[in-house]
Amino acid sequence: PSCFGYPLSIFFIIINEFCERFSYYGMRAVLVLYFKYFLQWDDNLSTAIYHTFVALCYLTPILGAIVADSWLGKFKTIVSLSIVYTIGQAVMAVSSINDLTDQTQDGSPDNIPVHIALSMIGLILIALGTGGIKPCVSAFGGDQFEEDQDKQRSRFFSIFYLSINAGSLLSTIITPVLRAQECGIHSKQRCYPLAFGVPAALMAVSLVVFIAGSGMYKKAKPQGNIMVQVSKCIGFAIKNRFRHRSKEFPKREHWLDWASEKYDKRLIAQTKMVLKVLFLYIPLPMFWALFDQQGSRWTLQATTMDGNFVVFSPYVHLQQTVNPILIIIMVPVVDVVVYPLIKKCKINFTPLRKITVGMFLASLAFVAAALVQVQIDKTLPVFPAAEQSQIKIINLGTDNASIKFEPELGHVDVASMGSTGYMIFETSRLQSLTVTSGNKTQLDTIELPGGKRHTLAVKNNKTDLVVKWLLDNVTSKPEEGNNLIRFLNNLPDPVNVTMGETSFGNLAPLSDSNYELFPGGRQDGITVVRNSITCLHTSKALGFGSAYTIVINECSRDNLTVTYSEDISPNTVHMAWQIPQYFILTCAEVVFSVTGLEFSYSQAPSNMKAVLQAGWLLTVAVGNIIVLIVAGASKLSEQWAEYVLFAALLLAVCIIFAVMAYFYTYVDPNEIEAQFDEEEKNQVKKDPDLYENKAEADSEM
Repeated sequence: PSCFGYPLSIFFIIINEFCERFSYYGMRAVLVLYFKYFLQWDDNLSTAIYHTFVALCYLTPILGAIVADSWLGKFKTIVSLSIVYTIGQAVMAVSSINDLTDQTQDGSPDNIPVHIALSMIGLILIALGTGGIKPCVSAFGGDQFEEDQDKQRSRFFSIFYLSINAGSLLSTIITPVLRAQECGIHSKQRCYPLAFGVPAALMAVSLVVFIAGSGMYKKAKPQGNIMVQVSKCIGFAIKNRFRHRSKEFPKREHWLDWASEKYDKRLIAQTKMVLKVLFLYIPLPMFWALFDQQGSRWTLQATTMDGNFVVFSPYVHLQQTVNPILIIIMVPVVDVVVYPLIKKCKINFTPLRKITVGMFLASLAFVAAALVQVQIDKTLPVFPAAEQSQIKIINLGTDNASIKFEPELGHVDVASMGSTGYMIFETSRLQSLTVTSGNKTQLDTIELPGGKRHTLAVKNNKTDLVVKWLLDNVTSKPEEGNNLIRFLNNLPDPVNVTMGETSFGNLAPLSDSNYELFPGGRQDGITVVRNSITCLHTSKALGFGSAYTIVINECSRDNLTVTYSEDISPNTVHMAWQIPQYFILTCAEVVFSVTGLEFSYSQAPSNMKAVLQAGWLLTVAVGNIIVLIVAGASKLSEQWAEYVLFAALLLAVCIIFAVMAYFYTYVDPNEIEAQFDEEEKNQVKKDPDLYENKAEADSEM
């Protein structure tokens, strides 16, 4: 049965792919955050394990291709590995339930190794499942078409890619929202079980949909273990060539022709086609090395930016949704508008030229990322080294104050109710300071611990001059766009302070609270109780990634006066600046990835489609391993420099690939196979016995 000229069965395959990709990308969207905030790993370990997992997901397709092509066939392989996959997703969801080991009921798991072990088992099962079915699903879809349906098949690969990205888009929007919910039996936490549980449910749906279409599929029978035959053929050719290396043996056209003593011409011709394409694949992993950093480095880059979007709630990981949104727009635009335009201009835009352009664009995207990173670095706070101290002055009095750092280390004037930024001093040289305010002067000797930030609160009380040191326990910029807030009581009476849902407790006069964490981009109500009088105030918008000391100056009926002293400035580079790098990378992906899948299919002999699909996916695995190697080997302390390094590496690889592509000649596997069929028919007519003997020899092989 067909619909709009397409076999009806492909609609089941596309829905199945949509659900499976939702499941995979949904889980992957919160994976780095799960490692970092639930398993408490640092940035580098989280990035490394993330890329190891992705690499594993793209290594297992080889296994899937062998199983499908030589043993179970594509249909049974997809079904059986989908079951493994669903179990893996379920284990992952269980691993993230903190009540599993939270005996003390304090909201954090007591036995982290149990969670690590479970999540690793889950991830290995997922990698086996997703990887094993990957080369089979797209090739199984391609099998549903007749030989004369080239145009429809080509369109199918584009629709297939769209369904991947539609699943990816929805899951990268929905899963972070699910994670942000609060859930738990004993204490409310970020809801990872829900964020991993929904993908697990969708994987089960995907499996059911795929089995439902069973009656309509064209199921090609597995044609023997092709990979083993190809490997043996190559091995024999090399061995035979080595044996006949002396001058007296005539040269052969191609080194694989040395296998002709033992293997038939058809297998040799097919192996030549596959090797030609695999040789072209050698430079491609570099593209994926850059592309897959969207989920790690670029996600972490976004956490240091201003995420104040009107459309998106702050906890939607906007940057991960930009790519699939753009893909859904760009695939049809490129297919229907850009390619026909290029054709009209009489430019022959071959698949390999498209891939070259894709690599160049990805390199450009990383230059854009580096430029954004340079701007971000300008806004990052500087923290003191071990032998330094940072001092900031807050003047809490109504008179101006002047502070002199001795011996001869400079002086600073602070207006009434004003504050300074942090000043850096060599701790060993700083001995004393002289504070003058109004008509009073005070000398203070200083002994500060190195490597810390301090605030000096100064107040001329009319009766005496108060000088008080406060230790600022902030050692890094708040993550995930959160803000740090503390209060300083500048009233003569003790007060009780609450902001939003968070209580800061009782503060004595001229004392400060601890810093507390608040989500970015919000305005919270501040409640101060002083001698049974309650004063209310709504905080100003504090942006993302800032730290403030809020000074309480006045609390009388209906009036609460506060001043904000900025300890760490909020992220000022807006997340929208990431859109150009995502846009360029998406254009790169459209011309690179869609073309690559189609090119692999069109250049592969009929019995080696899944082998070449697996080869294509293997380039993704190698790309992720390159990230681990380059990031580990390059001792670059600056993130922008690492981006430039990756861009330069890809540009170099792009030039090499362009040269290789120039010398590649396209083949039509069907035509070549038809020639062999013709030859065999003629052979049978001439000598039926010879053909029977050959068939027996083949089956013994």
